[in-house]
Amino acid sequence: MFQGLTGWHLLIVLAVILLLFGAAKLPALAKSMGQSARVFKSEMKEMKRDDEVAAASEAPRATDIGTTPSVAPEPRRSTDPTV
Repeated sequence: MFQGLTGWHLLIVLAVILLLFGAAKLPALAKSMGQSARVFKSEMKEMKRDDEVAAASEAPRATDIGTTPSVAPEPRRSTDPTV
């Protein structure tokens, strides 16, 4: 998609951005984009950590494997009135 782009193309794009936004607004624009990227990165880390905690709590522990449950399951009751 961008295989034919050279350094001159990038320079022209940067000049157009400078003309559209002006030199005074570029630092504020860069700052807000940096803050947005930082927030996005921290949210992704938090989501990954939440997924790891959820996976760890769902996985059976080594001490639980092969043991019988401490509470016996209740017997099923039939809803059939003839039984």
